[in-house]
Amino acid sequence: MSTGGEGSDRDGLELARQIAARTARGGAASPKPSSARRRPAPSNTDGPEPLGELLKEVIAEQGWSTQVSLHHLLGGWPALVGEVNAAHSAPEAYAERVLTVRADSSTWAASLRQIAPQLVARLNDQLGQGTVERVVVVGPSAPSWKKGKRSVPGRGPRDTYG
Repeated sequence: MSTGGEGSDRDGLELARQIAARTARGGAASPKPSSARRRPAPSNTDGPEPLGELLKEVIAEQGWSTQVSLHHLLGGWPALVGEVNAAHSAPEAYAERVLTVRADSSTWAASLRQIAPQLVARLNDQLGQGTVERVVVVGPSAPSWKKGKRSVPGRGPRDTYG
């Protein structure tokens, strides 16, 4: 599932470097923070700080708490929409408080659209009010008949076998 532009592979690499540096130094402050709002890690003379605690700290510093909570919650998709609906759909994206769900067929999309208001309410109950404003359910995407840079504009494919 993709997210709405928050972060990139470069940010993930930076996150991994920060965690590795803190773990290797036994919880010592990370070298040169990349933003002024970061606070130094507490010095820990008893030993290295647990990785889970470091990860929670970095997530909070980066402002990723909502994204991480949403991904964790959507990891249990069958519990949110039911086993049958989950077998025919999957969350696809979250951007600007809108969750996009892809369904296997237009029939399953229509079924999920009926439960979308309840899904918004459940997500907001668990994540905080206003986190998800809307659930957009889309059906399967149609194949593109446009091939290559030099395709001819027009009506597209039609029966020419006769």
